[in-house]
Amino acid sequence: MSLFDSMTTSASGMTAERLRMEVGADNLANANSTRTEDGGPYRRKVVNLEPRDEDTNSFPNVSTEEMLPGNSPAEPGDGVRVTGIEESKEEPRRVYKPEHPDANEEGYVEMPNIDPVEEMVDMMGASRAYEANVSAVQSAKTMFNQGLQILQ
Repeated sequence: MSLFDSMTTSASGMTAERLRMEVGADNLANANSTRTEDGGPYRRKVVNLEPRDEDTNSFPNVSTEEMLPGNSPAEPGDGVRVTGIEESKEEPRRVYKPEHPDANEEGYVEMPNIDPVEEMVDMMGASRAYEANVSAVQSAKTMFNQGLQILQ
């Protein structure tokens, strides 16, 4: 594995973790959304990651759209890629709020299946993983610079 392969691996991780943080923020922002375009309450979204294949030679994509399935080619070396963003299959929570405009005839409102504590923990994990990848890139850059200084 070359120096650039290690940077490619870290870059793929940073891109994937950034997407996890964006999806977590979206989940938190919609924690009280009882109506969606599809009807019913908002459903929690989860990012699915998998190891990359080692067949092709291209630099990692850095935009969220390019990381989605069908748009992200595999890069050399280890790393991750996003295989999809899925909606949770959990049933919505039923909360008794007869005054709510979306309450049914029994007074219950279907609320999103989002636990803010769980979302914050997931976002903290994604943030820590992002920071670890940044540290790996910094270490690779330092080693590269020290190698260049030896040649002088």
